[in-house]
Amino acid sequence: MKALALEEPGKAPKFQWSEIPDPKLGPHDTLIKVLACGLCHHDLLVIRGVLRRGIRKGVVLGHEICGEVEDIGSEVSLVKPGQRVVPLLTQSCGSCARCLEGREHRCLTGQGIGHGVDGGFATHVRVRETALVPIGDSIEPEEACLLACPIGVALQGVQEACTTQDEWVMVTGASGGLGIHILQIAKALGCKTIAVTTSEGKMHGLLEKGADEVVPVGELDFVDIVRAITGEEGVGVVMDTVGSPLLASSIKCLAQFGRIILLGEVGTGTAEIHLPELMFRDARVQGSTGAQRRHVEEAAKLVSKRDVTPLIHMRLPLTDILIGLGWMEERKLFGRVVLTPN
Repeated sequence: MKALALEEPGKAPKFQWSEIPDPKLGPHDTLIKVLACGLCHHDLLVIRGVLRRGIRKGVVLGHEICGEVEDIGSEVSLVKPGQRVVPLLTQSCGSCARCLEGREHRCLTGQGIGHGVDGGFATHVRVRETALVPIGDSIEPEEACLLACPIGVALQGVQEACTTQDEWVMVTGASGGLGIHILQIAKALGCKTIAVTTSEGKMHGLLEKGADEVVPVGELDFVDIVRAITGEEGVGVVMDTVGSPLLASSIKCLAQFGRIILLGEVGTGTAEIHLPELMFRDARVQGSTGAQRRHVEEAAKLVSKRDVTPLIHMRLPLTDILIGLGWMEERKLFGRVVLTPN
């Protein structure tokens, strides 16, 4: 098999596209032929050296994978060769307390795919059978690779917020790969949506993807605009994919009993907030990371019905990854970069 290994992170990262030995399969392992793999902002942070914890030299990145089962271990019973699958974001054991309660993404012994163990920037990847979601052939691989992240991640976050019909939901970083899919999910669930973005050139696209209102972050105070849109009531939910730069302002946008779900910022950001702004709103701030199996399965249903459309900006051969990274860093993307093995 061939893989694109990250030999050295930094501003000028060193990748090596080379032949490596096929991974040895344990009794419950599978060998997945990679059909497509998305490029996530998390990958960018690892490549640039911002995220280093748990990253070994020569790691193969890529956690947004769609593939086909090519080989199986001696005791595998959950999938069979030829099945199309999407791996969860974590290699889960399937037997610990968290796995048994449906929180496989926080498995007590789990390792992140493309982080702690090699991922999908390769022709093949080894995945435990308990971390696979069979999806059928109705969704093309380039779209299916986005079912766990960003769509499953977005779906988990929206459900954690306990949104209700006709409730105002504000999405920060709405033109990013995660924000666009949160916006679509909130709209599919019957919410009224406000997209907050720093990219004025993407405002029309956000309206097409489900935003009822689009608010640019610029010279005007977007808090005043959001409160005017909602009749001074504020929004019931803020889905915050930006984090520290906008958190204080996002709190001011909340209605009474509002909820902020933090997802997307995985760097080193810190934020200073005025605690009474939270307390006197009886508000809740909660983090949400990853996606459970049920969210990936539900994401597949939403995409099959076209209630949610996986948004792909660019499709590239895997060895052209630096082109995709450049577009991501320059914030030119409206959707994901999807890579396919050469």
